[in-house]
Amino acid sequence: MTQKTTLLTIESLAELASAHQPPCLSLYQPTHRHHPDNQQDRIRFGNLVKELKMSLQQQYPGVEPRLLLEPFEALADDHAFWNLTLDGLAVLGGPDLFRVFRLQRPVVELTVAADSFHTNPLRRFLQSVDRYQVLGLSLDNIQLFEGNRDAFDEIDPAPGVPQTITEALGDELTDSHLTVASYGGVGQASTSAHHGHGGKKDDLKIDTERFFRAVDRAVLEHHSRTSCLPLILAALPEYHHLFHQISHNPFLMTEGLTINPDALPIDELRERAWQVIKPQYQARMAALTDGFAVAKSKGLGSEDLAEVARAVVTGRVATLLIEADRQIAGRLDRLTGRVEVANLSHPQVDDLFDDLLDDLGELVQKSTGQVLIIPTEQMPGLSGLAAIYRY
Repeated sequence: MTQKTTLLTIESLAELASAHQPPCLSLYQPTHRHHPDNQQDRIRFGNLVKELKMSLQQQYPGVEPRLLLEPFEALADDHAFWNLTLDGLAVLGGPDLFRVFRLQRPVVELTVAADSFHTNPLRRFLQSVDRYQVLGLSLDNIQLFEGNRDAFDEIDPAPGVPQTITEALGDELTDSHLTVASYGGVGQASTSAHHGHGGKKDDLKIDTERFFRAVDRAVLEHHSRTSCLPLILAALPEYHHLFHQISHNPFLMTEGLTINPDALPIDELRERAWQVIKPQYQARMAALTDGFAVAKSKGLGSEDLAEVARAVVTGRVATLLIEADRQIAGRLDRLTGRVEVANLSHPQVDDLFDDLLDDLGELVQKSTGQVLIIPTEQMPGLSGLAAIYRY
C-alpha cells in the first residue's frame, strides 16, 4: 500500500509544533517529478535514513532505533510512492506519529534527531507569497489545484467537499430521475435539461444554485479559511456569474478562467492561472518592498541580522521578510537576541547549528507578527532578511 501523504496546512503544522514524546526525527530531501530522476530519489532517501539513524544513536544512545525508523524504511521500500514525488519531501516521525509531506518546492537536505520536530522548512512553504488555489467547477466534477510561480498540481479536496451535484443534493434533487448526464458532460454546457418544458429548466437552475452554495461553503470551511490563499474559479462561462453571486468566500478572485479544467493540459492550466494571479502577486511584492524602504527611512526598519534579532526577541518586529532558499547557520539567544553565526568551516544547518532565519521567523510569528518568504530577486539588501518594526 502506498504511503498516504498529509496535506500541509496551518493545522497540520500546529500538530507538529506541539509537544511530542522525544526523540523527534525530521528528514528533508529535494525530489524530482519525473523518471528516472525520481528513482534516484528513493536511493538517496535510503541513505538519509541511515544518516538519521546515526544522528539518533548519537543524540539518544539509550533509545532503540528500530521501531522509530521502521516507517521511514517502509517508505523507502514503497516503489509506488517514489513515482508520485514532487519537488521536495518532508518526513517527520516519532513515538506517537508519522507524517509525510510532498512539497511543490525543493528543500535543503537535512536530517535531525531532537526533542522537537524541525518544522521551519514547512513553515517557510506556508509563508511563501506566490501560492494560490484553483477551483475547477462543473456539475459532475469538482477539482482543486494548488500552485505557485513554478509548480501546479491537483490536490485532493477535503472529505467535506462534494464532488458532484448528485452527491451534494442526493434525494433533494428537484427532479430525482435526472442523471448527471442530463446536466451536460465534461467540458460542455447542459443540453437536454434546457430543452422541452420550462419546468425542467427552472429545476436545473434551482439545483445548480443549491449545489454551488454547498461547494462554496465546503471549500471555504475546509480549504480557504485554513490556507488563506487566493482562489481562482475555473468553470464554463455560464457558471461564473452564478457562483460569484452566491459565494461568501472572501478569497475568491474576481477574475477567473472561463473554461472547464478538464479541457486543458495541466501545464496550460497552470500558465493561465498564473497570468490571473500574477498582477496581484506583483502588486503585493511592490507594496512590501516599498513599505520596507519607507520604514527604513524613518528608522523603523532594518536588514542587519544582529539588529533585527534584538528587535525580534523584544517583540518589536511587525513584518519580517525572509529570502527564499537562504539559510544562515548559527545560534540565537532567545532572551537577549544575541546571534552566533557559524564559521565558514562549518556553514551548514545540522544537529549543531540551527537556521537563524527560521528561528527569527518562528519568534516573530509567536509574537503575532507577519512572516513572508520572498524570492531572492525581490529581497531588499543582501543579508537574507528585512524587518519592519512596530515602534
